[in-house]
Amino acid sequence: MEFFPGLLCRGLVNAHCHVELSYLLNAIEPEGGYANFAAAMAAKRDNYTPEQRIEAMKRADRSMWEEGIDAVGDIVNDNTSFPVKEYSPIEYHSFAEVFGLRQSNIARCREMLHAPHTSLTPHSTYSIQEQDMRSVCAEPSPSPLSIHFMESPDEALLYIGKGRLYEWYASVGFSCDFLHYPSPAHRIAANVPKNRPLMLVHNCYVTQQDIDIIMEHRTAPTYWVLCPRSNKYISGIEPQSVELLRKNRLQICVGTDSLASNTSLSIIEELKAFQGVPLDELLLWATTNGAEALGIKHQGWIHISGIDHENLRLTPQSKAHRIL
Repeated sequence: MEFFPGLLCRGLVNAHCHVELSYLLNAIEPEGGYANFAAAMAAKRDNYTPEQRIEAMKRADRSMWEEGIDAVGDIVNDNTSFPVKEYSPIEYHSFAEVFGLRQSNIARCREMLHAPHTSLTPHSTYSIQEQDMRSVCAEPSPSPLSIHFMESPDEALLYIGKGRLYEWYASVGFSCDFLHYPSPAHRIAANVPKNRPLMLVHNCYVTQQDIDIIMEHRTAPTYWVLCPRSNKYISGIEPQSVELLRKNRLQICVGTDSLASNTSLSIIEELKAFQGVPLDELLLWATTNGAEALGIKHQGWIHISGIDHENLRLTPQSKAHRIL
């Protein structure tokens, strides 16, 4: 018999990740803003061989498993991560994300549906034209949609003809056929079937009005996924909507985003960013809520060390280790 001081917990769930970008660890300078991040991605992503990419994904997958992650909601833009997932003990659901304002990638995304546990999803409310948005949301699939939502205030400003996103689109000649909607939330409500499970990811600038518009439309579960360390890495922002989501008693999940925008894929490290949230609530977000969102059952058990037992809080020393 062994004694482990700390907590025993069901396996963790990373509700939003981009494993295929693991080769970009430490490649992009932090806190430069989303425009600089996107430009750096475009400039650096061709500097790596297929072998380097595969090895980086294997390391990321192994690290997540060892740190107690049982399941991952993973965004895919190509086939490169599927061989790694095939031999992984982690249960993945892959979301092939559809986007394109000038040229749609929907045909390429449909080719990825041969892989197990893979479904289509719109990338966001600002990067996909209306026909593709409607087509993807109307897919006869029991899988949830996983949509990037309100990561930046410019997403809402686009719909009123303002902001950096609007100015960028105008400068490169992008036209959007969906700006008749009053806001991104209205577009979600109009396009996502009310009985289709939905994961909204990032939610940095969500308002009460956004929540009301979306939730008044919903009958299926809606999960609000937070990736605080990624938001800090890309734009230097702290989680701003956490208390609003909690006040509305919404189902919150936790993700890491990618190693292009994070220093690790550790859910425990992600939970440390939520100062003031009780530990039992954090673990609900990172276990049960994430598992329900992805439609999986927990298989493993983990040990979390470095706990402040008196106040039931995580500490800077807290770590997760897989037991089963």
